[in-house]
Formats: sequence, C-alpha cells, structure tokens
Amino acid sequence: MQAFTTHRGLVAPLDRENVDTDLIIPKQFLKSIKRTGFGPNLFDELRYLDHGEPGMDNSGRPLNPDFVLNRPRYQGASILLCRKNFGCGSSREHAPWALQQYGFRALIAPSYADIFFNNSFKNGLLPIVLPEAVVARLFQAVEAAPGYELTVDLAEQRVSAPDGESWSFEIDAYRKESLLKGLDEIGQTLLHADEIRAFEAQRMARHPWLVRQNPASL
Repeated sequence: MQAFTTHRGLVAPLDRENVDTDLIIPKQFLKSIKRTGFGPNLFDELRYLDHGEPGMDNSGRPLNPDFVLNRPRYQGASILLCRKNFGCGSSREHAPWALQQYGFRALIAPSYADIFFNNSFKNGLLPIVLPEAVVARLFQAVEAAPGYELTVDLAEQRVSAPDGESWSFEIDAYRKESLLKGLDEIGQTLLHADEIRAFEAQRMARHPWLVRQNPASL
C-alpha cells in the first residue's frame, strides 16, 4: 500500500449527495477481485455517453462533456470534493480501488457511508471529514478558481488552502499510523513475522501430533 504523508493536489468537485458505490463503479465491472483495472470505469455511467461493458476499449467511447472529470480544468485531479453520505449502497471494495486507480489520493466530504469509509483506509485512500459549511465554501472556491489545489498533511491532520486558511480533521490513531507507513492489515501482520514463526515452531514442538504426516513416509 502506498504511504500517505503530505499530498498537494488539484481538486475536482463532485456536486451531488448520496453517491452510491454502484455509481462509483457499476456492478458489471465487478467480475475480478484483482486490485487493478478499475480506474477507466470509475463513474462509468456519468463519464461516458454509451453503456460500458467489461473488456470494452474505453479509448473510443464517447465522453460526456458535462461530467466534471471530463472537463479540461480538472484533468489530473487527485483530491475529490464530495457532498454528504458519499459511498453509500453496497459494500463493494472495488469502489475505493477504482477511485485510487483513477488517481485520487484523498476525498473530502461532510460524511461517508461506514463500510466505504473503512474500506478506503484499508486501501490507502484517505477520506477526510470536514464540516458541511466548510465543504460548501470549498465547492465555491474550486468553481471560482481554475487550478485550485489543496494540501493535505496527514501527520498534522490538516487541510490547507492556497490563501493560507486551513482546517483540522480527525482520524483514528491506528489508521493514521497505517497510512503514514503504507501498511495495510496484511502488512501490519507481517511486521510480527518473526514472532509468528517462533510461536508456530514452539507449538509444533509441544504438539507434534498436529503435523499431518505424509502417508508415503509411513
């Protein structure tokens, strides 16, 4: 998992509430559990004017010029500004995969659906919660200033605007440490690999009958 320390990026505003995970990555693209290849179909129903199917060549599909991520001024955005209850609906982990593979490192919203919120942290995507009034002001600022960027400092738990204004955000200490070190749950477990191997060796020494013998050796 890619570590998250400090990130400065272009902000794209997705001005709609209750964005569900089927809108983030439609169900027809959930035929793989590999954590690759979902970025081109992020917000597929909004980005394209036709109906997408798995395996389609997206390069030739007609783009929806009215969708925010297709507008030239937001190309290369890595921070997504959202409205409340982002990520509601089904629990599919493909949703944060698609957002991250598109290029987003952080999300900012007044609130998120719980499962999506948890899945984001597990996949190196930082979902920041700021007050609804602050988010509304950020939407206005992004719309008024092409190229609007924000800086996210995870260690300081702070989002900073170009004019110097900044806002603090809360994050669980364990999640913060995991993101700063770039460790998912498997990575956290592997930090204790030596202790795990030692425990298994001691357990086998105390209970050798737990080892299943190969019939060919009898």
